[in-house]
Amino acid sequence: MDTANEGCSACIEMLFSDQTADFAQRVRLGHAAGFKAIEFWLWSNKDLAALEIALRQTGTAVIGFVAEPMIPLNDPANHDGFLAALPASIVLAQRLSAPFLYVQGGSTLPGTPHAVQTAALVDVLLAAAKVLQGSGVTLLLEPVSDAQSGFLTHAGDGLAIVAAVNRPEIRLLLDLYHAAVAGEDSRAVIAGKARLIGHVHVADHPGRGAPGSGVLDLAGDMAWLRSQGYSGWFGMEHRP
Repeated sequence: MDTANEGCSACIEMLFSDQTADFAQRVRLGHAAGFKAIEFWLWSNKDLAALEIALRQTGTAVIGFVAEPMIPLNDPANHDGFLAALPASIVLAQRLSAPFLYVQGGSTLPGTPHAVQTAALVDVLLAAAKVLQGSGVTLLLEPVSDAQSGFLTHAGDGLAIVAAVNRPEIRLLLDLYHAAVAGEDSRAVIAGKARLIGHVHVADHPGRGAPGSGVLDLAGDMAWLRSQGYSGWFGMEHRP
């Protein structure tokens, strides 16, 4: 088994997608490649029974997946629906022993002030924290720099929202690729705030390829995050 992937989880939405459409098989391929954990995006489109068999047979852990429905949370009109559905994702996370659920900000609402949309995200995350309390599951807010008309595109803004929520059930999902696309100096943005990060996604830039395929010093960034006190996993979310 390849030990180079120690401490890294495989995002099976992307990794091994060039080899098979079967997500359970991607778990097995990840295990063979040395990954001790995996993660994915939506759960409602997966054969969960087959996935669980593969996880059990390989001893692979699940780091996290999307809290469905994946809808714009900067729009207050979506809050009730998201909060009503959140317990189902929490139950599945508990069933898979996954510590994290993922959410994003949504598309920018035309004509709505930025501060109002930011406040909406803080409000829904505060409400979600109450639903999550005591569950053992943490909700991670992920800034996405290359989403069309995306509202939350910068890690710095995401950190500010997490800090404003100020609940242990809410943390940031830092994506080093998206930070680079957004033009951020991730070390400058994160310095002194690593405690607010729950998980880190990794891909090189440009192209969202494997580490070493682009210009980013990902090994240096990962080591720096460790020096800042980050003790979690690094999710390999890059093209095969």
